[in-house]
Amino acid sequence: MKFVLHTQAGSEELAVSGEEYKYLIKVRRHVVGDLIVFRHRDTLNISHHYRLEKTDGRNAYFIRESSLNSPCEASKKLHIGWCIVDPKTIEKTLPMLMELGVSKITFIHCKRSQRNFRLDFERFNRIMESAMMQCGRTSFIELSEIPALSTFLNTNPEAVVLDFGGEALDQNENFETVVIGCEGGFDENERKSCNSHRIRHFNLPMILRSETAAVAIASMRL
Repeated sequence: MKFVLHTQAGSEELAVSGEEYKYLIKVRRHVVGDLIVFRHRDTLNISHHYRLEKTDGRNAYFIRESSLNSPCEASKKLHIGWCIVDPKTIEKTLPMLMELGVSKITFIHCKRSQRNFRLDFERFNRIMESAMMQCGRTSFIELSEIPALSTFLNTNPEAVVLDFGGEALDQNENFETVVIGCEGGFDENERKSCNSHRIRHFNLPMILRSETAAVAIASMRL
């Protein structure tokens, strides 16, 4: 764990209880005198360093020693246009995409996306909070939703589209936006809307799942 998100971060004194207390004292086994970094959700770039002063069995009390402007971000931006898949799959993949520095995800309703899927952005944000504290990143992935692939492509004319055909994706290829299909891929009309864009595929004989492709493309941007 790189830091703890807390609503009192930045104040001279800070108290922790409940699950946070159990995690810091029972799981992480912090003791009096330890320094722990806290950040506030509204000022994530600032790290507040607190010394553990005392515990009483249910609460832990901290005194602030210093504050520092210390953002932690990836050097390259990546915007993924992700054709909607099962939200459970998204939830499992989000922590990895947080760690890999993805800056934005636009969820696209495609022809072969299942219509019963509903995206819970509040839950996604809670997952990103947990991932953030573990990996040290100081920003959330920007999340949005769009009704059609053609709309996304018109808005992002420089996007690379991952699909069968086209050229193999080069390790050094320059792009900031990429489209990843859902299970079953794009239908014929969607493929036609991609004709004016760079079509790329991974240079592998295997077929990747949507979430595997998302992680792989994010890893290439490191």
